[in-house]
Amino acid sequence: MMQTLRSNLLKNLLIFSSLFGCIGVVHAQSTIKIDGSSTVYPITKVAADQFEATKQNTIKVAMSISGSGGGLKKLCSGEIDIANASRPILKKELAECKSAKIQFIEIPVAFDALTVVISPQNTWSTAMTIAELKKTWEPDAQGKIMHWNHVNSAWPNDIINLYVTDRDSGTFDYFTEAIVGRAQFSRNDFNKSENDNTLATDIAHNKNGLGFLGFAYYLDNQTQIKAVAIDSGKGYGAVLPSVESVEDGSYQPLSRPAFIYVNAKSAEKPEIREFVTFYLKNAVLIAKEARLFPLPPRAYTTMLEHFNKKRVGTVFDGVSAVGLTIDDLIRREGRLEFEHH
Repeated sequence: MMQTLRSNLLKNLLIFSSLFGCIGVVHAQSTIKIDGSSTVYPITKVAADQFEATKQNTIKVAMSISGSGGGLKKLCSGEIDIANASRPILKKELAECKSAKIQFIEIPVAFDALTVVISPQNTWSTAMTIAELKKTWEPDAQGKIMHWNHVNSAWPNDIINLYVTDRDSGTFDYFTEAIVGRAQFSRNDFNKSENDNTLATDIAHNKNGLGFLGFAYYLDNQTQIKAVAIDSGKGYGAVLPSVESVEDGSYQPLSRPAFIYVNAKSAEKPEIREFVTFYLKNAVLIAKEARLFPLPPRAYTTMLEHFNKKRVGTVFDGVSAVGLTIDDLIRREGRLEFEHH
């Protein structure tokens, strides 16, 4: 009788142990929080999707879009691990990070060609000078430069319809600084589109529409909108955005670097280290898939060294860098001394 009880108890223990082993221990999924630029979103999203696949979804990358300014604000308040930015971090954001004792690692991941776009029905402004763009967008233009022939007397007497997405975006900051001479310095009587793809659709359906967006969004919509060739006045003539014109530096001043900013404390987490390492080691192919312009492989090797050494700060001193070429960027990022904040 006692032997039978022992035998049954042993069986029950074995069954319980087997069931417990099948259930296993449930591990919490690690989450990487990223926010910021819509322009940088596509390349970081490709990196995130591929990374999640290699980790068999044990690490989740949660991404949002709030513009470069929105993402950097969240980075400097400690809300996120990584900010996507289509411009360098600015002085006011540096001050916010410093106040919150947040350090960051600045990593350029690709180049973008900010693209001025029009409707296919527009046959007159297929090429524009910097002076013409400035005349169209500067604050003094509001209420005065209302028709195309106010910009160029050879163009039609039709009302110009201007479109932008988000004033808090790095795209808006960069465009206004590059064209008008000061970030956020612009007329305000423009139409606001919900996002970049909506902006493209709005302009496609408006013969007199004019706007600007990141190159990847232009490519997504190139069957319904046209890119405007830009004459920088530096002897290149009117130049369209392309791999060649970005790489040789002739598409100016609207070529610009794309960045991720990594919270230095977050960089101590294994999942953040793994993600950024994966991103940089595969950045050439990732950038091409996202339809941005990759940096030379040596640049990504340098950036990974900076990340591993936790080289914090920025090489831009809190100001935007207009007219930067890929070579200029590499020379800057290769500097041994960073501005520490």
